[in-house]
Amino acid sequence: MKEIFSQEFWQETYSTLAQWIIQTIPSILLIIILLFVSLKLYRRVIKSIERAMLKAAQLRQGEESLLEKEKRVNTLVNIIRQAGKIVIWAIFLLILLRKIDIDIAPILASAGILGLAVGFGAQELVRDFISGFFILFENQVRTGDVAIINGTGGLVEEIALRTITLRDFAGVVHIFQNGKINTLSNMTKEWSASVFDIGVAYKEDIGKVRMILHQVGAELQEDPAFKNKINEPLEVFGLDKFGDSAVVIKARFKTKPSEQWNVGREFNERLKKAFDTAGIEIPFPHRTVYWGDAINPLMLKLDEESKLNAKS
Repeated sequence: MKEIFSQEFWQETYSTLAQWIIQTIPSILLIIILLFVSLKLYRRVIKSIERAMLKAAQLRQGEESLLEKEKRVNTLVNIIRQAGKIVIWAIFLLILLRKIDIDIAPILASAGILGLAVGFGAQELVRDFISGFFILFENQVRTGDVAIINGTGGLVEEIALRTITLRDFAGVVHIFQNGKINTLSNMTKEWSASVFDIGVAYKEDIGKVRMILHQVGAELQEDPAFKNKINEPLEVFGLDKFGDSAVVIKARFKTKPSEQWNVGREFNERLKKAFDTAGIEIPFPHRTVYWGDAINPLMLKLDEESKLNAKS
């Protein structure tokens, strides 16, 4: 055995190290360069696929609008992009380990056994992935949609196989596991609707109110700023219910996805002005208070006292 501090030992160590650096380092650098080239080429391929899918979606006939088709394509492309990056990085790590003389066969075998063990222990994770796959496959929701998930509403910012990211009106980000989504309501798929429950006084002529509703709806639909946001003329369904202080008339505008709130606010503002001009009362809750006969002397006394105070 050579002494650790002998000259021959250090010469042999330096020689081995130099040989390893000369033979291995260039290969590692080449692998790293190939990784970045592969990622860049993959991004270009994904962009080409996205353009081709968008072009095919534009040519394909159907009930879906162009915006809906773009949402679906963007969601699918994001999933493909993420999956491809994982595959490229996994191949890079395996080649790198092999290049530095680490036997990857035991690692792969261990990974298989570990994956089996994790599979039994990570049933929730597997459920999330399966649920995410069916959400994408069935086109239930897309990035850019406004949805209500488990009672929480907001804009869908990202869809992955494991989670869905939702941002509400206050800017709070909510992340839901796909396997734990019990209810999912998409408010902007293909078309949306702005629904109105309009209360007017019992004394008002319902026919006149309907005429004003149609008139305001037609004016709004002809407005250049809103006509491209509205799909169909205003639907007035008629008297929907008798309230405590008003009769309620139900109406609806069918709009482009996500435009129901803008159209609804503008319609409400214009309708309020039209009702004021026509003298249509929008009532608030009324209460009739009965004092009883015993209060009349008290009321007279108060009136007399107020007159005396006014004279003094």
